[in-house]
Amino acid sequence: MDDEAQQPEYEVGTGVLYVFGRQLKLFRERAGLDRARFGSLTGYSASTIASFEQARRIPPPKFIDQADEVLQAGGILTASKEEVARAQYPAFFRDAAKLEAEAVELFVYETHVVNGLLQTEEYTRALLGMRRPLLDEATIEQRVAARLARQEIFDRWPAPLLSFVMEEPVLRRPLGGEQVWRGQLEQMFLLGQKRNVELQVMPLDREDNAGVDGAFTLLMPKQGQQVAYMEAQGRSTLVTERDAVQALSARYGIIRAQALTPSESLAFIEKLLGER
Repeated sequence: MDDEAQQPEYEVGTGVLYVFGRQLKLFRERAGLDRARFGSLTGYSASTIASFEQARRIPPPKFIDQADEVLQAGGILTASKEEVARAQYPAFFRDAAKLEAEAVELFVYETHVVNGLLQTEEYTRALLGMRRPLLDEATIEQRVAARLARQEIFDRWPAPLLSFVMEEPVLRRPLGGEQVWRGQLEQMFLLGQKRNVELQVMPLDREDNAGVDGAFTLLMPKQGQQVAYMEAQGRSTLVTERDAVQALSARYGIIRAQALTPSESLAFIEKLLGER
């Protein structure tokens, strides 16, 4: 179980971000640069540099590389790049994010919302804005950027095999409003036409549904065994036990067989777009 109580906290203002910010400030001061001058050398404003140093914003990898070179940090700053990058995700998702980024196969079954890999920026922002307790604006923007960055998986080569099965209500629920909903359907329709992507819809009229136990994801790393991931209410479970993963894999195969085919699913999405 990888829940928030068990994970190291890297939230804004704490943990690895705080340590990185302190290091950044020390190297900048050693170099005799004020924030404005350092910012001009790296392409950032003085206020943004202050946010990085005070662990209020997560610095992007490109900035970390630039800072290490400009400040002649000898690789000390770049050594923290991977851990800093992990800080962009909520604690319960960090292990799964690493596996996802390296997966050669990814099979997803969703029951409530569009999977993060398929989400538009507007849909993501709408979902995060609905969270209770409320998230502050900085956290929302950070998580929007992180979720969109995950979508680089669609441009990787060799291309991973990506399969998504969604319950029909996921597509019909107009979260964020009509315009956001239409944009989300249009994006899924386009992504579903990629050769390495299969989108399938589980229609409401099915009298037999092997997915009644809820959503889950199967990930096959480049090296090693397939694993499963599940999350709900800010808690997550990473399943590595072979028999349990095999059971979920078999279940996913049945779910795919019960759902509409990929071509039927794209036609279903197209029909939804034409209805409103």
